Amino acid sequence: MSPTTLPAGPEHGHVTFLGAGPGDPGLLTLRAVEALTNADVLVAGHEVLDVVRVHARSGVAVVDTDTELPSAPGPGTGAPQLTVVDGTSTTPAVPAVRDAAHLVMEAARGGRRVVRAVSGDPGLDAYAAEEMLACVRAGVPFEVVPGVAAAVGVPAYAGVPLRDAQGADVRFVDARTASDRCWTEVGVSDGTVVVSTSLDSVGAAAGELVAAGRKPDTPMTVTVAGTTTRQRTWTATLGTIAQTLKQAKVLPSPEGGRPVIAVVGERSAAAQRDQLSWFENKPLFGWKVLVPRTKEQSASLSDQLRSYGAVPHEVPTIAVEPPRTPQQMERAVKGLVTGRYEWIAFTSVNAVKAVREKFEEYGLDARAFAGIKVAAVGEQTAKALVAFGVKPDLVPSGEQSAAGLLEDWPPYDPVFDPIDRVFLPRADIATETLVAGLIELGWEVDDVTAYRTVRASPPPADTREAIKGGGFDAVLFTSSSTVRNLVGIAGKPHNVTVIACIGPATAKTAEEHGLRVDVMAPEPSVHKLAEALADFGLKRRAAAVEAGDPVTRPSERRPGARRRRSTT
Repeated sequence: MSPTTLPAGPEHGHVTFLGAGPGDPGLLTLRAVEALTNADVLVAGHEVLDVVRVHARSGVAVVDTDTELPSAPGPGTGAPQLTVVDGTSTTPAVPAVRDAAHLVMEAARGGRRVVRAVSGDPGLDAYAAEEMLACVRAGVPFEVVPGVAAAVGVPAYAGVPLRDAQGADVRFVDARTASDRCWTEVGVSDGTVVVSTSLDSVGAAAGELVAAGRKPDTPMTVTVAGTTTRQRTWTATLGTIAQTLKQAKVLPSPEGGRPVIAVVGERSAAAQRDQLSWFENKPLFGWKVLVPRTKEQSASLSDQLRSYGAVPHEVPTIAVEPPRTPQQMERAVKGLVTGRYEWIAFTSVNAVKAVREKFEEYGLDARAFAGIKVAAVGEQTAKALVAFGVKPDLVPSGEQSAAGLLEDWPPYDPVFDPIDRVFLPRADIATETLVAGLIELGWEVDDVTAYRTVRASPPPADTREAIKGGGFDAVLFTSSSTVRNLVGIAGKPHNVTVIACIGPATAKTAEEHGLRVDVMAPEPSVHKLAEALADFGLKRRAAAVEAGDPVTRPSERRPGARRRRSTT
């Protein structure tokens, strides 16, 4: 898409200093989401942008403060200009200035609404106060939206409460700027100390505390990548933490400069972390799960997987194309307008999309459904209809499938139903279950191909390599076609990858392709499939703990390791 240039101007804009929290996007406040939705410009470092950009509107200008940018001023005004690329995945194109404060000032020119997002909370950011003062000097109005501070949020995700019933004193120390006096004060205290430092400086911070008077056997926890699915926590003491990190092969490391949160203190509940570590003990914590996408359920399925601690990776395995002969669809839509049908039944989001596109082609809108009863096969399809402006009259009360829809579908009654015909727009490869069931109930059915499903293009090379090389911990197959299409476009998953199938037919297809099925859903539901995988992960974790083995993900096994067949 061609970029659109936002002209710079003399008018003052508005700046929102926003706390993005410690890393989990779910920790953003409602006020933060509102500010992001209304922003014209986002200014933040790369990792913070990953957290906040998903809530920004399409067309927002993105300024990555970690990126070196050109310094040419905009033409005519002597001030920089912002170049915006449509969509939220924009690339920074704001000329670099000497510091972030000047950059924020220039971004606010022309009356633009700027969100300056920082990690954690703005009140604890070393430079946010300076940027706020710059706004004051420039006459730019600003506001502050607090966020969850890393020093508080990370210990909570690590299962390390900072206070107990006795109300222990809690001190916060930034090891990068702490003075000798600061170390002395926390050293003589018997309270809890929360230290913000880097991975390769943890040992030095522990040494400072010991030198200041803390006992070497004082419990200490160290957490890296807190509140994200990359989180990892080590429990040791002030005297042993350096050796613990060395034995864990964490240090020395090129990534030793990564920020960490360390919690020190007798009453910091470090000894109880095994029971309180709710986040890292999620059943699929850190698992990279491949979700071959063929249905609209993939979005809700991915959300469910995230709730189990997994990192879903969606790969389209089919593409949707118009029917080869559109005349049948055109006749059906015209019949819809002229009163030919009593019902229209939508069996997928794609069917809703196909009819909506045909409506737009004819200049029609949702009002054309007046007097027609509308059925949707499930909640996702119903949501697509509501977005179109149509509230469905019938959604299955039980199983969200063609069979579930038939259970609630009324039989044709010539007394109450003036018309006996149903319009069924669907895919070219759809099964005949719904058609046969409606005919059995006394209805005439116009079974119309609204769209075709074809095999999607292969995913990127790195995804294909991860599939074949064991980079994924699990893959969810929701139909036989997902098995065939994924293997066809990307290759067969590695033998260390856990294979989960929605039912016997899908499992049989997987086995025919040389895959060993580890997990099968107790009933044909994508959500039950995700639950079954989570149960598998929970049992796997429990077995490792009981055996005294480290808890690892399937992809961390030795390449080529033989898998044991699961009875799940």
